[in-house]
Amino acid sequence: MVGEGILKGMAETARNFFGSYVSKDRLTTVQYPEQRDAQIEAARSFPFLVYDGADWHDGMRCVACQICEKECPPKCIFIEKSKDKKPDANGKPQFYPATFNIDISVCMSCQICVEVCPFDAIMMDVDTDLSTDDRFGGLLLDKQRLSKSNEYYNAIHPTEAAAVDARLAVERARQEAKAKAAAEAKAAADAKLTAATPAQPASGEPR
Repeated sequence: MVGEGILKGMAETARNFFGSYVSKDRLTTVQYPEQRDAQIEAARSFPFLVYDGADWHDGMRCVACQICEKECPPKCIFIEKSKDKKPDANGKPQFYPATFNIDISVCMSCQICVEVCPFDAIMMDVDTDLSTDDRFGGLLLDKQRLSKSNEYYNAIHPTEAAAVDARLAVERARQEAKAKAAAEAKAAADAKLTAATPAQPASGEPR
């Protein structure tokens, strides 16, 4: 029959149109921002910096290696490495970004910065409520505005965050075991040296 496909298409359109008034599954309109659809885990908007612990500055994972800055296609990341080091969340002295800015008006959300980061320090956010009347300063995010806790990361990307946490826990355990072995070896060497050193006679005693 000529036009059968068109009729089927129009029937499907009509079914969806009228069904949206009576079927809950077809009520696709959301009264945003009062109502919001549940965010899917695979969603992404713009990058943010992950920190561990309670303090964003002390717990920042980023060590200012600048790989993300070099690999960023639109060059929207700007980093200045610190001159000194500070203890990270695990107490290990690390460099840190004295400056870390991302211009989200230029960022294309490609996630390359996340893929190349060797420290799991930068991840993709899901927040899209970023509109502002400040065209320049409002869209240029510094390291404090970019920093979000690992708990937040676990809340928005639980599967991915769990894998990262497990990997970091293994690395942390390996470092602790290495440090413990080094301390035990040093203590054994010191004890051996002490045992091999002859006792010195007290002052006034015959030699």
